[in-house]
Amino acid sequence: MKDQLEDQQQELQQKNSGKFLNRQVKDSGTATAPLTREYFFEPGTSYPLVIECSREGVQLNQWASTHKAGLRASLLKHGAILFRNFNTHSLDSFRSFVDSLGYERMEYQNRTSPRSAIADKVYTSTDHPADQIINMHNELSYSRSWPMQILFFCVQPTDTGGETPIADSRKVLELLSGETRKKFAEKGVMYVRNMITGLGLSWREVYQTDDPAVVEAYCRTHDTQFRWKDKDHLKTSWVSPAERIHPVTGEATWFNHGFFYNVLSLDPMLREVFAEEDLPFSTFYGDGSRIETAVIGEIARAFETAKSVFPWVKGDILLLDNMLMAHGRNSFAGNRKIAVAMCEPHHGVNALQSHDTHFPQKG
Repeated sequence: MKDQLEDQQQELQQKNSGKFLNRQVKDSGTATAPLTREYFFEPGTSYPLVIECSREGVQLNQWASTHKAGLRASLLKHGAILFRNFNTHSLDSFRSFVDSLGYERMEYQNRTSPRSAIADKVYTSTDHPADQIINMHNELSYSRSWPMQILFFCVQPTDTGGETPIADSRKVLELLSGETRKKFAEKGVMYVRNMITGLGLSWREVYQTDDPAVVEAYCRTHDTQFRWKDKDHLKTSWVSPAERIHPVTGEATWFNHGFFYNVLSLDPMLREVFAEEDLPFSTFYGDGSRIETAVIGEIARAFETAKSVFPWVKGDILLLDNMLMAHGRNSFAGNRKIAVAMCEPHHGVNALQSHDTHFPQKG
């Protein structure tokens, strides 16, 4: 991982990286035409960068293997690249593309979203019901380790909704007030989780084991307080920073699930099914105090301002730098199939280890 980060830092410093993405190829006879074109969906925006192939039958994995340096530099700049109109119509072509970039696919661990494995370390994007909106978030930002890249593959788009909105986490951070940033910097975010068999994900699904001792060892290793309320109900709590520093660019990003899992952002149906103290997930300031309604509203507005939304086209592949770009999901009707691969696990240092993790007090 260290060697790869050093390589990426060198690539970030390269100038004129666009030359890697605009190679001229013979089209017919003596005519030349660009194999790809780059554009953005909206004027004045910088993400996602769309790389669209202008010829049929081009294998994305082969093209990408000769353009890795330019693609990595562009990803660090824009945070998101959408590949369109390449010959990507199968899971095999998706996996081949991921492998062509040199990324290590990782297993989905410390789970919060219901997902089904559909190939080796390739999953459904989520199995949440179609009528639910999934709020903006960075994948596994609540965890001590997370993927540096996440890729989405459109197997089947739906006619109505189902978009995957994205938002630059650097921009979200800039949009927050100094007061809000200061409070989170001082306190961090506390995550409280209830894993109850039969309601949401059980602890067996989350940790992919039937052995409570394995779960307890994981919690101790990852500075997580745990309490067995009964053999089928595990409650955990931990504190993490709200901001993280990107290991390659050195930029600060808004990287947490504080908004995503706050009680004020959850589906009202969940609040009807669960008592507040037994919600599958909830968030607080790191000292256990409630995050104010106004602050949750401020974060929601920042995500909305930074959000970019575009329709899926069959065969699209969306590549995100997970620390630079948040994502979500709009509700939809119809048959939607999006596959996902998470890559390059990164292990973050908890900057708030001096805080004692605990369960928040009622009231």
